[in-house]
Amino acid sequence: MAIAREHELHHRRRGRNFGLGFVLIGFVALVFGLTIVKVSHQDAHGNPPGTSQGAGN
Repeated sequence: MAIAREHELHHRRRGRNFGLGFVLIGFVALVFGLTIVKVSHQDAHGNPPGTSQGAGN
């Protein structure tokens, strides 16, 4: 049985899927990085730096 050649449409679709996959991976990495930066700039109680504890918030 002969191996069927892949149609050109499938080749283009695979290229678009890879492109979209890279964009989604980049977006997830961006959100993860922003989350790490935000969490690392908080104190033990989750307050951002420069916030006073006794201000009655």
